[in-house]
Amino acid sequence: MVRHRGAFTLVELLVVIAIIGILIALLLPAVQAAREAARRSQCTNNLKQIALAVHNYSDTYKHFPTGNFGCCWGTWMLRLLPFIEQQALANLYVGAGYDGGYTPAPPGYGDAVNRPVIRTQVPAYTCPSDSNSQAMSLFNGAAFFNYVGNYGNTTMDRSSPYGTDTAGNPNRWGGAPFVGLTSPASTMKPADMPAPTKFADVQDGLSNTILFSETVQGKSGDYRGFGWWYGGCHFETYLPPNAGQPDLLEAAYACVMTDPANPPCAPATGGPYRQTVAARSRHPGGVNAALCDGSVRFIGSTIHLDTWRWLGTIRGKETLGQF
Repeated sequence: MVRHRGAFTLVELLVVIAIIGILIALLLPAVQAAREAARRSQCTNNLKQIALAVHNYSDTYKHFPTGNFGCCWGTWMLRLLPFIEQQALANLYVGAGYDGGYTPAPPGYGDAVNRPVIRTQVPAYTCPSDSNSQAMSLFNGAAFFNYVGNYGNTTMDRSSPYGTDTAGNPNRWGGAPFVGLTSPASTMKPADMPAPTKFADVQDGLSNTILFSETVQGKSGDYRGFGWWYGGCHFETYLPPNAGQPDLLEAAYACVMTDPANPPCAPATGGPYRQTVAARSRHPGGVNAALCDGSVRFIGSTIHLDTWRWLGTIRGKETLGQF
C-alpha cells in the first residue's frame, strides 16, 4: 500500500492567515482599551493620593501649599513631597520657598545642588498614559510630570475681568485653590503677597471645586509638564479641557509647535504671568480631575464651558450644571 501524507493547499493557508489577521484586528482595540482603562485607573489613584496629601498638608500647616514661589524656588509639587512618602527627596532640595525677602537668591531648581531632585521621576506625579519626556540638557535632565494645580478661571496672575461667559457676562476672578508668588524681588514684603488658600475659603463647596487636573508632558523642548518650574505647575479653567485653542505660555521658547505630540500654544501677551493653560491629557475624550473633597472625576472635553469655569472658582457662588 502507498501511504499519502496530507498537506494544506496554498489557498487553505491563505484562508487561515486571513482569519488570524481578522481575529487580531478585532482583539487589538479591545486589548488597547483594557490597557488604557488600567492606565486611567492608575492616574485616578495618583490624583487621589495628591489630593489627600493636600488635606494632610492642611492639617499640618492650616492652609493649602503655595502654588509657586517665583519662577524657580519651588512649587506645590515640592511642598507635597513629604506627604506622598517622599520625605527623603524633599530633604535633598535646597532653597525652597524663597519669597524675595533677601538677597542673594538661594539655589533654584536648575542649580547643581537640586538636580538630583528634579531628575527624579516621582510616580505619584506621573500618568502612565503619557510617555515620559527624554532628559534634555535644556532642563538639566529634569523629569516631566502630568498633574497641575488649579489657579482659577482667568489667568495665572489672577487678572480680571478676562473675557465673558457664554451669556456675555464678565468672567471675573472667583478665587482658586492655588495662588502663586509671581514676582519675588528683594523689595517685596510678605504683606504684599497673596495668602495661601484655606479649606474654609472654598465657599462654593469642596465637591464643586477642582483642586488638580492633568497636563501633558511637552516634547522636544516644550515646557509643559515641567512642574518644578512655575509655568509648568498650573492650569486655568478659562479654556476647556483639551482645548483646541492655544495655551498661552510664558514666552515663545516655552512653546514647541514643530512636534505634533504637543498641544497648540502661543506666547502670553501682557507679561509672562498672564499665562492661561488648559487641562489636557492623553486619555481619549477628557481629563481626570481631583476635587477639593478628595474625589476624582473624569470630565469630558465637551463639558459646558461655563460649568468648567465655575468649577475653577472657590467663591464664585455659581450654580453648577451637570458635569
